[in-house]
Amino acid sequence: MEQEKIGRFIAACRKEQGYTQANLAEKLGITDRAISKWENGKSMPDCSIMPELCDLLKISVNELFSGEKLDMDRYKNMAEENLVELKKQEEEANRRLLSLEVVIGYSASISFFVMIFTASFVEMAGWIRFLLIGIGTVLFLTGMYHCLKLEREAGYYECQECGTRYIPEMKPVVFAPHIGRSRKMKCPYCGKRNYHKKTLTK
Repeated sequence: MEQEKIGRFIAACRKEQGYTQANLAEKLGITDRAISKWENGKSMPDCSIMPELCDLLKISVNELFSGEKLDMDRYKNMAEENLVELKKQEEEANRRLLSLEVVIGYSASISFFVMIFTASFVEMAGWIRFLLIGIGTVLFLTGMYHCLKLEREAGYYECQECGTRYIPEMKPVVFAPHIGRSRKMKCPYCGKRNYHKKTLTK
């Protein structure tokens, strides 16, 4: 997906429909600065407002992603290409979230062990020792919670029984036995309990 091409297309369609950036922004409930960023290829419209934007510009979502008006012969091919591109973008975004999970996990664990080691082997007042242990524990538990939250939100879990991919509630993710990122949970669709593998796309 070429953001600059899409930006030029949004600008052309906006002018064709007689909107200024300010007019269009007002109708969408956003700032004209956001419209300017789209048209300069610096960002993309949020998925939540794409249908309304396309309706105002009298184009389809597929044409928006393609950055051009499409005839019927090209419509199907471009739709497939855009779906593949969106899947790649989703996979990359989820991969980044999982990388962030690793960074937070290591940082929280190292901080915890450094504070526990310091509290155990360095001479200090008792209250400082307890304070270090307390801070280390809070940092560790907070870090682990955020790691689990990131893991849950990055992609989907796949049931090995029925093959359904889904995003579970937070509680099963926290308490489920796991091997790496595979977690033993009850599938909300087939009801079977097995190890559900982490996948980056649906």
